[in-house]
Amino acid sequence: MRLDKFLKVSRLIKRRTLAKEVADQGRISINGTQAKASSNVKVGDELSVRFGQKVMRVKIERLLETTKKEEASGLYTVLSEERVNQEEE
Repeated sequence: MRLDKFLKVSRLIKRRTLAKEVADQGRISINGTQAKASSNVKVGDELSVRFGQKVMRVKIERLLETTKKEEASGLYTVLSEERVNQEEE
């Protein structure tokens, strides 16, 4: 499954176009490697997503084409969520 579609289906990022922009800005990595919106993700991959001053690491548990809002968080497990300082960039 494409990275941008997974981010939308899992509701980590609400819109696919926004997921594409975030990936194109180099703010997402898969297993430690910088990812593009078209990168393929699979079960077991670890994503690191930077939202402003927050970095969220998640592990992909399931891949579904569509999901209900209540079930979306079951597609991944949050490994860590931390704040980063702007000086580190």
